Amino acid sequence: MFRISRFISALHYPIAPLRRSHAPVVIWNLIRRCNLHCSHCYSASTDKDFPGELNEEQVCTVMDDLHQFGVRALILSGGEPLLRPDIYNLARRAKALGMYVGLSSNGTLITEQNIDQIADCGFDYVGISLDGLQARHDRIRGQKGAYAASLHGLRLCRDKQLKVGLRFTLTQENAIDLNGLLAVMEQEQVDRFYLSHLNYAGRGLSNRALASHHAVTRLAMEQIFTACMAYQKAGKPKEFTSGNNDADGVFFLHWVRRHYPEHAPKILAMLRQWGGNSSGQGIANIDNRGNVHPDTMWWHYSLGNVLKRPFSEIWSNEQEPLLRGLRQQPRPVQGRCASCSYLDVCNGNTRTRAEKSTGNVWAQDPGCYLTEHEIQA
Repeated sequence: MFRISRFISALHYPIAPLRRSHAPVVIWNLIRRCNLHCSHCYSASTDKDFPGELNEEQVCTVMDDLHQFGVRALILSGGEPLLRPDIYNLARRAKALGMYVGLSSNGTLITEQNIDQIADCGFDYVGISLDGLQARHDRIRGQKGAYAASLHGLRLCRDKQLKVGLRFTLTQENAIDLNGLLAVMEQEQVDRFYLSHLNYAGRGLSNRALASHHAVTRLAMEQIFTACMAYQKAGKPKEFTSGNNDADGVFFLHWVRRHYPEHAPKILAMLRQWGGNSSGQGIANIDNRGNVHPDTMWWHYSLGNVLKRPFSEIWSNEQEPLLRGLRQQPRPVQGRCASCSYLDVCNGNTRTRAEKSTGNVWAQDPGCYLTEHEIQA
């Protein structure tokens, strides 16, 4: 994840160095069932029960192992996690362990009937997905009225003083709505905006023709940088982040060189410390059946299962070939990624896009939208 607001802040104020942990942030897909049918869903979720999902006792056992291993940030996801009857128990358990706990929801099931339970869990963050304004969002999400329901859920969270954010997956189809969603962010007093680039996993693979063209991606990132800077200058900064395309960091560096050239050396040093893609290092995923993956886009490749071996043991296996490659410095990437001057910033970007496009995990990432000049400048 690229924390844009942190880098924007660094243009105005001193920023403390990043502190890295040996343990990753864990995104846990507790359930695969979902009441929506989104065209880009990486877990290919649908509105039915899936067999083999961990029960509450098993989840708690794994949670204890995560905590003992040093995991301090846990994102509860799905499917739609609010479809699990025990979601509140699990969230409270994670909070009692002292973890940062986020809820990743489509927002449609957040109602007056459960908002008090959600608030009582003490979630550190609730991310609600909006993939365009009303008509486009409803079409992408496969349900009429989904936009209105999600926006209502967002407002309920905000009114309970929960930190809430919009999550937006950029495609060629919905890029036109980005400015409108930024306006919604302002109108609804939303704390955070997360832009996710489309990755080739789940239904996102079959719908990869929707992936925004490079020119559209560049324009969208410029819009995000500009919006983040405007909030910073107004003295009311908001959080902006992006994910699933680590070329964003290099693109930001070139933006800084154009607009704030005196700060470029500091930003480059910060970007190198950030280090780009952290799949298999700073980020991990557990799916609904307990399989461990380097991130949420790797569901086709299991590192092991937490019902058979503890997560701590699976994650510490330095002989696992994919983990070994992802953790190698520099990664053994090929093509323009290998010759890029900013490999130490981007870390080879998203390996699943390369694999799904070419069959080669280490091929160049087709999602990189930087020009040949930009990767060598």
